[in-house]
Amino acid sequence: MSVTFEQPTPELSDFDPLEQAALTKLKAKANQAFVTGAGGFLGKAICKRLLAAGISVTGFARGDYPELSAMGVNMVRGDIADQACVTAAMKGCDLVFHVASKAGVWGSKMSYFSPNVAGAANIILACQKLAITNLVYTSTPSVTFAGKDESGIDESAPYADTYLNYYGESKAVAEKMVLEANTESLKTIALRPHLIWGPEDPHLVPRVIERAKAGRLKLVGTKDKLVDTIYVDNAAFAHILAALNLFESDSVSAGKAYYLSNDEPITMADMLNKILACVDMPKVTKRVPASLAFGVGAVLETLYVLMNKQEEPMMTRFVARQLSTSHYFNITAAKTDFGYSPVVSIDQGMVRLKEYLNQ
Repeated sequence: MSVTFEQPTPELSDFDPLEQAALTKLKAKANQAFVTGAGGFLGKAICKRLLAAGISVTGFARGDYPELSAMGVNMVRGDIADQACVTAAMKGCDLVFHVASKAGVWGSKMSYFSPNVAGAANIILACQKLAITNLVYTSTPSVTFAGKDESGIDESAPYADTYLNYYGESKAVAEKMVLEANTESLKTIALRPHLIWGPEDPHLVPRVIERAKAGRLKLVGTKDKLVDTIYVDNAAFAHILAALNLFESDSVSAGKAYYLSNDEPITMADMLNKILACVDMPKVTKRVPASLAFGVGAVLETLYVLMNKQEEPMMTRFVARQLSTSHYFNITAAKTDFGYSPVVSIDQGMVRLKEYLNQ
Protein backbone atom coordinates (compact mmCIF):
# COMPACT_ATOMS: atom_id res chain seq x y z
CA MET A 1 0.00 0.00 0.00
CA SER A 2 1.49 3.34 -1.04
CA VAL A 3 1.07 6.53 0.94
CA THR A 4 0.85 9.88 -0.79
CA PHE A 5 2.07 12.92 1.11
CA GLU A 6 0.35 16.12 0.11
CA GLN A 7 2.49 18.95 1.40
CA PRO A 8 1.94 22.35 -0.18
CA THR A 9 5.07 24.24 -1.16
CA PRO A 10 5.59 27.00 1.42
CA GLU A 11 4.81 30.55 0.32
CA LEU A 12 6.62 33.72 1.33
CA SER A 13 3.37 34.99 2.82
CA ASP A 14 3.53 32.14 5.35
CA PHE A 15 6.33 33.94 7.17
CA ASP A 16 6.94 37.11 9.15
CA PRO A 17 7.54 40.26 7.03
CA LEU A 18 11.13 40.48 8.29
CA GLU A 19 11.72 36.91 7.14
CA GLN A 20 10.10 37.65 3.79
CA ALA A 21 12.48 40.56 3.21
CA ALA A 22 15.56 38.49 4.09
CA LEU A 23 14.46 35.55 1.96
CA THR A 24 13.81 37.81 -1.03
CA LYS A 25 17.33 39.20 -0.72
CA LEU A 26 18.82 35.72 -0.38
CA LYS A 27 17.01 34.56 -3.52
CA ALA A 28 18.92 37.21 -5.47
CA LYS A 29 22.22 35.70 -4.31
CA ALA A 30 21.72 31.94 -3.92
CA ASN A 31 20.52 29.52 -6.60
CA GLN A 32 20.70 26.14 -4.91
CA ALA A 33 21.11 25.37 -1.22
CA PHE A 34 22.28 22.16 0.42
CA VAL A 35 20.79 21.36 3.84
CA THR A 36 22.13 18.50 5.96
CA GLY A 37 19.78 17.17 8.59
CA ALA A 38 16.94 18.34 6.36
CA GLY A 39 14.51 15.95 8.01
CA GLY A 40 15.26 17.27 11.48
CA PHE A 41 13.40 19.91 13.45
CA LEU A 42 15.55 22.91 12.49
CA GLY A 43 16.59 21.55 9.10
CA LYS A 44 12.99 21.25 7.97
CA ALA A 45 12.24 24.81 9.08
CA ILE A 46 15.18 26.09 7.04
CA CYS A 47 14.12 24.07 3.99
CA LYS A 48 10.62 25.54 4.13
CA ARG A 49 11.97 29.07 4.07
CA LEU A 50 14.36 28.43 1.21
CA LEU A 51 11.58 26.86 -0.85
CA ALA A 52 9.31 29.82 -0.13
CA ALA A 53 12.03 32.10 -1.49
CA GLY A 54 12.17 30.10 -4.71
CA ILE A 55 15.63 28.70 -3.99
CA SER A 56 16.24 25.11 -5.10
CA VAL A 57 16.94 22.86 -2.12
CA THR A 58 18.85 19.60 -1.89
CA GLY A 59 18.22 17.93 1.44
CA PHE A 60 20.58 15.34 2.92
CA ALA A 61 19.46 12.91 5.61
CA ARG A 62 19.90 9.36 6.85
CA GLY A 63 16.23 8.47 6.48
CA ASP A 64 13.40 8.94 4.05
CA TYR A 65 11.29 12.09 4.33
CA PRO A 66 8.57 11.92 1.68
CA GLU A 67 6.86 14.99 3.13
CA LEU A 68 9.92 17.07 2.24
CA SER A 69 10.04 15.59 -1.26
CA ALA A 70 6.37 16.49 -1.63
CA MET A 71 7.20 20.10 -0.77
CA GLY A 72 9.82 20.23 -3.50
CA VAL A 73 13.05 19.33 -1.70
CA ASN A 74 15.40 17.10 -3.69
CA MET A 75 16.10 14.56 -0.96
CA VAL A 76 19.32 12.54 -0.94
CA ARG A 77 19.67 9.71 1.54
CA GLY A 78 23.17 9.11 2.84
CA ASP A 79 25.69 9.03 5.66
CA ILE A 80 27.33 12.34 6.56
CA ALA A 81 30.49 10.39 7.40
CA ASP A 82 30.70 9.12 3.79
CA GLN A 83 32.84 11.71 2.02
CA ALA A 84 32.13 10.54 -1.53
CA CYS A 85 28.38 10.47 -0.90
CA VAL A 86 28.41 13.96 0.60
CA THR A 87 30.45 15.45 -2.24
CA ALA A 88 28.24 13.91 -4.92
CA ALA A 89 25.10 15.25 -3.24
CA MET A 90 26.50 18.79 -2.97
CA LYS A 91 27.27 19.26 -6.67
CA GLY A 92 25.59 22.31 -8.14
CA CYS A 93 24.99 24.05 -4.80
CA ASP A 94 26.30 27.49 -3.89
CA LEU A 95 25.15 27.64 -0.26
CA VAL A 96 25.40 25.02 2.49
CA PHE A 97 23.56 24.78 5.80
CA HIS A 98 25.26 22.04 7.81
CA VAL A 99 22.59 21.37 10.42
CA ALA A 100 22.96 17.61 10.89
CA SER A 101 24.61 16.24 14.01
CA LYS A 102 24.20 13.55 16.61
CA ALA A 103 22.79 15.26 19.68
CA GLY A 104 22.29 13.76 23.11
CA VAL A 105 23.93 13.20 26.46
CA TRP A 106 24.90 9.53 26.26
CA GLY A 107 26.89 7.28 23.95
CA SER A 108 30.40 6.32 22.91
CA LYS A 109 32.98 8.79 21.69
CA MET A 110 32.93 7.26 18.21
CA SER A 111 29.14 7.54 17.99
CA TYR A 112 29.48 11.33 18.32
CA PHE A 113 32.81 12.04 16.64
CA SER A 114 32.00 10.10 13.46
CA PRO A 115 28.93 12.14 12.44
CA ASN A 116 29.84 15.40 14.15
CA VAL A 117 33.57 15.74 13.47
CA ALA A 118 34.12 13.54 10.41
CA GLY A 119 30.83 14.82 9.03
CA ALA A 120 31.91 18.46 9.35
CA ALA A 121 35.27 17.63 7.78
CA ASN A 122 33.49 16.04 4.82
CA ILE A 123 31.28 19.10 4.35
CA ILE A 124 34.29 21.42 4.42
CA LEU A 125 36.25 19.27 1.97
CA ALA A 126 33.28 19.05 -0.41
CA CYS A 127 32.85 22.83 -0.31
CA GLN A 128 36.51 23.27 -1.19
CA LYS A 129 36.43 20.67 -3.98
CA LEU A 130 33.26 22.06 -5.52
CA ALA A 131 34.15 25.75 -5.05
CA ILE A 132 31.09 26.35 -2.87
CA THR A 133 31.58 29.74 -1.29
CA ASN A 134 29.26 29.90 1.73
CA LEU A 135 28.85 27.53 4.69
CA VAL A 136 26.53 28.08 7.65
CA TYR A 137 27.23 25.61 10.47
CA THR A 138 24.79 24.85 13.28
CA SER A 139 26.82 24.59 16.46
CA THR A 140 25.71 24.69 20.11
CA PRO A 141 26.39 26.66 23.31
CA SER A 142 27.57 23.34 24.75
CA VAL A 143 30.98 24.06 23.21
CA THR A 144 31.68 26.49 26.06
CA PHE A 145 29.81 24.69 28.85
CA ALA A 146 32.08 23.27 31.54
CA GLY A 147 29.41 22.61 34.16
CA LYS A 148 29.30 26.10 35.65
CA ASP A 149 26.94 29.08 35.43
CA GLU A 150 26.97 30.95 32.12
CA SER A 151 25.31 34.24 33.00
CA GLY A 152 25.10 36.67 30.11
CA ILE A 153 28.33 35.50 28.49
CA ASP A 154 29.23 36.48 24.93
CA GLU A 155 31.43 34.98 22.24
CA SER A 156 34.61 36.00 24.05
CA ALA A 157 33.99 33.07 26.43
CA PRO A 158 36.58 30.32 25.79
CA TYR A 159 35.84 26.76 24.80
CA ALA A 160 35.41 24.48 27.80
CA ASP A 161 38.56 22.89 29.22
CA THR A 162 36.69 19.67 29.95
CA TYR A 163 33.35 18.28 28.80
CA LEU A 164 30.79 16.17 30.62
CA ASN A 165 29.75 14.38 27.43
CA TYR A 166 30.98 13.68 23.93
CA TYR A 167 28.32 15.82 22.28
CA GLY A 168 29.76 19.12 23.50
CA GLU A 169 33.32 17.97 22.89
CA SER A 170 32.64 16.78 19.34
CA LYS A 171 30.75 19.94 18.45
CA ALA A 172 33.60 22.08 19.77
CA VAL A 173 36.11 20.23 17.60
CA ALA A 174 33.82 20.58 14.58
CA GLU A 175 33.13 24.27 15.20
CA LYS A 176 36.84 25.03 15.36
CA MET A 177 37.35 23.18 12.07
CA VAL A 178 34.58 25.13 10.36
CA LEU A 179 35.84 28.51 11.53
CA GLU A 180 39.45 27.68 10.68
CA ALA A 181 38.31 26.76 7.16
CA ASN A 182 37.12 30.34 6.57
CA THR A 183 38.93 31.95 3.63
CA GLU A 184 38.22 34.41 0.85
CA SER A 185 36.98 31.52 -1.30
CA LEU A 186 34.94 29.77 1.42
CA LYS A 187 33.18 31.92 3.98
CA THR A 188 32.03 30.10 7.10
CA ILE A 189 30.00 30.96 10.17
CA ALA A 190 28.96 28.97 13.26
CA LEU A 191 25.64 29.56 15.02
CA ARG A 192 24.94 28.45 18.59
CA PRO A 193 21.16 28.26 19.18
CA HIS A 194 20.15 27.18 22.69
CA LEU A 195 17.20 24.86 23.44
CA ILE A 196 15.24 25.04 20.19
CA TRP A 197 11.52 24.41 20.71
CA GLY A 198 8.14 24.85 19.06
CA PRO A 199 5.50 22.85 17.18
CA GLU A 200 6.84 19.51 15.89
CA ASP A 201 9.70 19.61 18.42
CA PRO A 202 10.81 15.96 18.78
CA HIS A 203 13.10 16.57 21.75
CA LEU A 204 12.44 19.05 24.57
CA VAL A 205 8.65 19.35 24.51
CA PRO A 206 7.73 15.64 24.30
CA ARG A 207 10.35 14.72 26.89
CA VAL A 208 9.01 17.27 29.37
CA ILE A 209 5.43 16.10 28.88
CA GLU A 210 6.29 12.39 29.06
CA ARG A 211 8.30 12.79 32.26
CA ALA A 212 5.56 14.88 33.83
CA LYS A 213 2.95 12.25 33.00
CA ALA A 214 5.16 9.57 34.54
CA GLY A 215 5.69 11.65 37.68
CA ARG A 216 9.43 11.86 37.02
CA LEU A 217 9.77 15.55 36.20
CA LYS A 218 11.60 17.46 38.92
CA LEU A 219 13.50 20.71 39.22
CA VAL A 220 17.19 20.38 40.02
CA GLY A 221 18.76 22.70 42.57
CA THR A 222 17.34 24.90 45.29
CA LYS A 223 17.58 28.13 43.29
CA ASP A 224 15.91 29.10 40.04
CA LYS A 225 18.57 29.83 37.43
CA LEU A 226 17.94 31.73 34.21
CA VAL A 227 18.22 29.96 30.86
CA ASP A 228 17.88 31.04 27.26
CA THR A 229 15.74 29.20 24.73
CA ILE A 230 14.96 29.85 21.09
CA TYR A 231 11.74 29.32 19.18
CA VAL A 232 12.34 27.29 16.02
CA ASP A 233 11.22 30.07 13.65
CA ASN A 234 13.76 32.42 15.21
CA ALA A 235 16.54 29.85 14.87
CA ALA A 236 15.71 29.30 11.19
CA PHE A 237 15.48 33.06 10.57
CA ALA A 238 18.94 33.55 12.09
CA HIS A 239 20.37 30.95 9.72
CA ILE A 240 18.89 32.80 6.74
CA LEU A 241 20.30 36.12 7.95
CA ALA A 242 23.72 34.57 8.53
CA ALA A 243 23.76 33.12 5.01
CA LEU A 244 22.75 36.47 3.57
CA ASN A 245 25.62 38.18 5.36
CA LEU A 246 28.16 35.64 4.09
CA PHE A 247 27.25 36.58 0.52
CA GLU A 248 28.29 40.18 1.18
CA SER A 249 31.74 41.09 -0.15
CA ASP A 250 32.51 42.81 3.15
CA SER A 251 30.90 40.18 5.40
CA VAL A 252 31.65 40.92 9.05
CA SER A 253 30.39 37.55 10.28
CA ALA A 254 32.64 35.24 8.26
CA GLY A 255 34.94 33.16 10.43
CA LYS A 256 33.00 33.85 13.63
CA ALA A 257 30.68 32.02 16.04
CA TYR A 258 27.47 33.51 17.42
CA TYR A 259 25.14 32.69 20.31
CA LEU A 260 21.46 32.71 19.40
CA SER A 261 18.40 32.88 21.62
CA ASN A 262 14.97 34.43 22.02
CA ASP A 263 16.72 37.09 24.11
CA GLU A 264 14.25 36.39 26.92
CA PRO A 265 16.07 34.66 29.79
CA ILE A 266 13.59 32.62 31.79
CA THR A 267 13.85 30.30 34.78
CA MET A 268 13.80 26.61 33.99
CA ALA A 269 10.74 26.25 36.24
CA ASP A 270 8.81 28.89 34.30
CA MET A 271 9.78 27.39 30.94
CA LEU A 272 8.78 23.87 31.94
CA ASN A 273 5.50 25.08 33.40
CA LYS A 274 4.64 27.06 30.29
CA ILE A 275 5.08 23.87 28.26
CA LEU A 276 2.96 21.87 30.72
CA ALA A 277 0.25 24.55 30.62
CA CYS A 278 -0.08 23.93 26.88
CA VAL A 279 -1.50 20.49 27.67
CA ASP A 280 -3.31 21.53 30.86
CA MET A 281 -0.94 19.69 33.17
CA PRO A 282 -0.11 20.86 36.70
CA LYS A 283 3.04 22.83 37.40
CA VAL A 284 6.21 21.07 38.40
CA THR A 285 7.22 22.05 41.93
CA LYS A 286 9.23 19.14 43.33
CA ARG A 287 12.97 19.67 43.63
CA VAL A 288 16.07 17.58 44.17
CA PRO A 289 19.41 18.99 45.36
CA ALA A 290 21.89 19.59 42.56
CA SER A 291 24.59 17.63 44.39
CA LEU A 292 22.28 14.63 44.71
CA ALA A 293 21.35 14.72 41.03
CA PHE A 294 25.02 14.96 40.04
CA GLY A 295 25.93 12.05 42.33
CA VAL A 296 23.12 9.89 40.99
CA GLY A 297 24.20 10.73 37.46
CA ALA A 298 27.79 9.71 38.17
CA VAL A 299 26.69 6.39 39.68
CA LEU A 300 24.30 5.61 36.83
CA GLU A 301 26.93 6.44 34.21
CA THR A 302 29.38 4.05 35.86
CA LEU A 303 26.80 1.27 36.12
CA TYR A 304 25.66 1.69 32.53
CA VAL A 305 29.24 1.44 31.28
CA LEU A 306 29.95 -1.65 33.39
CA MET A 307 26.71 -3.28 32.22
CA ASN A 308 27.29 -2.15 28.60
CA LYS A 309 23.81 -0.62 28.50
CA GLN A 310 23.19 1.49 25.41
CA GLU A 311 20.09 3.41 26.49
CA GLU A 312 20.41 6.80 28.14
CA PRO A 313 20.45 6.82 31.97
CA MET A 314 17.61 8.58 33.76
CA MET A 315 20.19 11.12 35.00
CA THR A 316 23.74 11.99 33.95
CA ARG A 317 26.31 14.42 35.31
CA PHE A 318 25.81 16.65 32.27
CA VAL A 319 22.03 16.81 32.68
CA ALA A 320 22.38 17.51 36.41
CA ARG A 321 24.69 20.44 35.70
CA GLN A 322 22.55 21.69 32.80
CA LEU A 323 19.43 21.78 34.96
CA SER A 324 21.07 23.44 37.95
CA THR A 325 23.15 26.18 36.31
CA SER A 326 22.35 29.34 34.38
CA HIS A 327 22.63 29.44 30.60
CA TYR A 328 21.80 32.78 29.08
CA PHE A 329 23.78 34.71 26.54
CA ASN A 330 24.55 38.17 25.28
CA ILE A 331 23.46 38.06 21.62
CA THR A 332 24.51 41.61 20.76
CA ALA A 333 26.97 40.30 18.16
CA ALA A 334 24.25 38.49 16.18
CA LYS A 335 22.06 41.59 16.33
CA THR A 336 24.86 43.89 15.22
CA ASP A 337 26.69 41.78 12.65
CA PHE A 338 23.82 40.25 10.68
CA GLY A 339 20.69 41.93 11.99
CA TYR A 340 19.15 39.11 13.99
CA SER A 341 16.18 39.81 16.20
CA PRO A 342 13.51 37.31 17.28
CA VAL A 343 10.28 37.44 15.29
CA VAL A 344 8.34 35.22 17.73
CA SER A 345 8.35 35.80 21.50
CA ILE A 346 8.18 32.98 24.03
CA ASP A 347 4.54 33.75 24.82
CA GLN A 348 3.61 33.93 21.13
CA GLY A 349 5.41 30.65 20.57
CA MET A 350 3.54 29.01 23.44
CA VAL A 351 0.22 29.97 21.84
CA ARG A 352 1.31 28.21 18.65
CA LEU A 353 2.66 25.24 20.58
CA LYS A 354 -0.61 24.82 22.48
CA GLU A 355 -2.58 24.90 19.25
CA TYR A 356 -0.28 22.26 17.74
CA LEU A 357 -0.37 19.95 20.77
CA ASN A 358 -4.15 20.07 21.01
CA GLN A 359 -5.07 19.67 17.36
